[in-house]
Amino acid sequence: MNAKKILLSLFWLYPPYLGAGISARRIPNGWESRMRLRFYNRNYFGTHFGGSLYSMCDPFFALILAERLGPDYIVWDKAASIRFLRPGTGLVTARFEIAPERIAEIRRQSERERKCEPEFTATVRNQAGEVVAEVTKLTYVRPRERRPAAEAQRGETSSDRRDTTSRQESSS
Repeated sequence: MNAKKILLSLFWLYPPYLGAGISARRIPNGWESRMRLRFYNRNYFGTHFGGSLYSMCDPFFALILAERLGPDYIVWDKAASIRFLRPGTGLVTARFEIAPERIAEIRRQSERERKCEPEFTATVRNQAGEVVAEVTKLTYVRPRERRPAAEAQRGETSSDRRDTTSRQESSS
């Protein structure tokens, strides 16, 4: 098992998750996170703290993209918003899934346009299936720059080449 898989299997130990009582597990096309209402994640009004509702949704779309696209792509979260629709009580659950067809579409667009900013929405639901909150995530995806093998062996980057070229031009 590689280091990334070990880290993901211990996801529940991540301090914001541990402190809020959030658990996460893999599902076929993504992840699912859950949080029970406890005395330590309850707000002044006796419902789930909004920051914990957001936290339970934070990294998953970027993680799915990074895993499915592989090391030849850079993936970042770019922006997020949360809309609270009803008070969260009891057990709340959120699912994060990206269909293989959407992954292929993102790959094609980022190759064609050199970047892609896909947006995803997750819903946080209570035990009755009612929507408690909607979280929208804007991600950033671009292919990594491909370096010729000789440069990669020397540890040289494209910015190193630009710096060397500009120094040579300015000295002539």
